[in-house]
Amino acid sequence: MTRRAKEPAKDTLDLPGGFVDNGETAEQGMVREILEETGLTIDSKDVTYLFSIPNIYRYSGMDIHTLDLFFVCHVEDDVVIKAADDAAACFWVPLREVYVERFGLRSIRQAVHTFLQRNR
Repeated sequence: MTRRAKEPAKDTLDLPGGFVDNGETAEQGMVREILEETGLTIDSKDVTYLFSIPNIYRYSGMDIHTLDLFFVCHVEDDVVIKAADDAAACFWVPLREVYVERFGLRSIRQAVHTFLQRNR
């Protein structure tokens, strides 16, 4: 998990991620964003697509319609993470200690809820 460094929802919990750049696939964008925010190097062949959620993201005073894509990534148990870019902090949390209401963005809360329902 990360703690958001910027608005919207500054200081609330989040998942590492962001926007896909022009010319990137969703997987390439996800790998890049995770590296930028946590320092984790993810192999795009070792990810599993879960689901998508339509969203409206408030940016620079405008509502931007987006489609949030969620993946599961696998990393080594002892890997070190370090917050950077849009993340004020990043940390590992056991699933039994994840509380949906601590996530600041609606689509992230919805995604975490769906994931937990499937994996607890």
